[in-house]
Amino acid sequence: MLDTQATKAPPSLLYMVKQVELVVRSHLDELVRPSGITALQYTALTVLERHDGLSAAQLARDSFVTAQSIADLVRSLENRELVRRERNPRNRRELLILLTDAGRALLARHEEPVRELEERMVRDLTAHQTEQFRQALSRAWHALS
Repeated sequence: MLDTQATKAPPSLLYMVKQVELVVRSHLDELVRPSGITALQYTALTVLERHDGLSAAQLARDSFVTAQSIADLVRSLENRELVRRERNPRNRRELLILLTDAGRALLARHEEPVRELEERMVRDLTAHQTEQFRQALSRAWHALS
């Protein structure tokens, strides 16, 4: 009798990346739910924390959502006073999205639990392996972007 486990191919890297994404999103949703936001909204806020004053199109790209869904996402965050919009002084037709003090405070409240989640994800890796993992993910992203 053949051992079918030994002959099965390992899961594809795409499948494994998707598994990690889904479990991270699930845990992140649990962490931010008490603040009344979703993991996608949290991601958009962290993008603005790193690059404040983005157009909706750029925020959509950097937050991994469609241009159509960013409008609803921003409106929801704006209604909660976590972001604000103002005219771009260099292009008056364009609105820039900026993080408010309330948005910064929300991110500060979640900084430690999110850091702990990331540490949990890589706890079985050495510091060197974690850095290699980060670099490999970055190269994979650049290869497909």
